Amino acid sequence: MEKEFKTAIVHDLLLTVGGAEKTLECIYQLFPSPIYTLILNRDAIKNSIINKADITTSFIQKLPWSTKKHRHYLPFYPIAIEQFDLSNYNVIFSSSFVVAKGLLSNTEQLHICYLHNPIRPAWELYHQFLSQAKNGKGLKGLITKIIFHYLRQWDLLSANRVDHFIANSQYTAKRIKKLYRRESKVIYPPVNIDLFDLDEVKENYYVTASRLVYHKRIDLIVQAFAAMADKKLYVLGDGPELAKLKATATSNVEFLGYQPGNSLVHYLQKAKAFVFAAQEDFGIAPIEAMACGTPVLALGKGGALETIIQDKTGVFFYEQTAQSICKCVKEFESKSYLFDALAIRRHAEKFSKQRFDKEFKEFADQKIANFYTTNTNNEKVEYITVS
Repeated sequence: MEKEFKTAIVHDLLLTVGGAEKTLECIYQLFPSPIYTLILNRDAIKNSIINKADITTSFIQKLPWSTKKHRHYLPFYPIAIEQFDLSNYNVIFSSSFVVAKGLLSNTEQLHICYLHNPIRPAWELYHQFLSQAKNGKGLKGLITKIIFHYLRQWDLLSANRVDHFIANSQYTAKRIKKLYRRESKVIYPPVNIDLFDLDEVKENYYVTASRLVYHKRIDLIVQAFAAMADKKLYVLGDGPELAKLKATATSNVEFLGYQPGNSLVHYLQKAKAFVFAAQEDFGIAPIEAMACGTPVLALGKGGALETIIQDKTGVFFYEQTAQSICKCVKEFESKSYLFDALAIRRHAEKFSKQRFDKEFKEFADQKIANFYTTNTNNEKVEYITVS
């Protein structure tokens, strides 16, 4: 018996092309489908394959300054995601880091969610967010607390709408289990290893690359190198923290801003080591550095523990402080002879796009086949994708 099915993809926001969007690109290539998203910035995705997709946005798109001030509309995200009419689709994939998993579906539809993380500001970053820039003080603080309390309740409720969870790391899978009491399949995100060539000849500088936002903790890296005046640090990236970071930097720290692909690769290839101070669910930037044969000095928490091997592909520090980073740099330099660029590159290849495509397709095919068999009185079903 042959059955056709129509697929759709739901993704929170299309405002940049970061790790979540690169995962979305792969899902779209595997299952070409219409894409639904809360807010879209066409300029930001003009060079991405997803720009060719049929993209539907929510009512938030029409609100003032929606692409630039999107965080101000966070309280509207849950209701906006629920307004998408997906009733004409048989299979829905959500790529979720805020609310995409909360889409509404019915019993005749299969919903597979690739979860990058539960809503971070509402859960693990909640107290950190409140302590920053007086977010937790006065009337603003009260309103913020009420909003996040509501988001946590909605987040837990909406988890029941997902048929199958895919987690981007074991770390995220543990959080899914703790918060939602649900099991998940771990499939690491795709990293386009082929864009980052190995270079075994290193120069005498360190590098970090990130969007300059508070939770990436670039401030700690800058503070650490301020205390190590003899060591050069390049900071690649742009963001709202740039001015503050520059104000605390010393002459050995240079801010290079956003760097296009070839330039980013060059700095990663030639660096003595890549420094990573964020507690991430996975963390693609360290993989890209390792693909260049560059070791990583990383906070020993979160997804980094699954991607970096102590004394083989990098060195961990275990406290999120500038002092801990300084100690890590010193430790790294005392054992730099342990790090082989070719071995580091080979380790990074385990996180390739090809590996993601294979694992995601196999998982989705199995769940779709099981779903249709169950819903057709156990008849064997061959299915055809229709976008």
